[in-house]
Amino acid sequence: MFYGSFFFPPVVLLSMPRDIPRSRCSRTYQREKHQFIKMGKVHGSLARAGKVRGQTPKVAKQDKKKKPRGRAHKRMQYNRRFVTAVVGFGKKRGPNSSEK
Repeated sequence: MFYGSFFFPPVVLLSMPRDIPRSRCSRTYQREKHQFIKMGKVHGSLARAGKVRGQTPKVAKQDKKKKPRGRAHKRMQYNRRFVTAVVGFGKKRGPNSSEK
């Protein structure tokens, strides 16, 4: 019998016993074998939650021009996609591309 340390729980059954049928024994063995996996906490405590957002200086939002709606928005999309689109060599540039 193995008595575990602080990090590992005690595991009673590590070797396959001979008196139990193999079908039942393998399931028991698997269950006992995977007890080693449950070790420590991974993602940290909640005491540090919101740390970065709290440290970031507050910046006031700027006033922006209102976006067109309805027919005017559709017109703007059409002009952006088809009228002023530059036809060049190579692959077509995506709508979110930052290249000029």
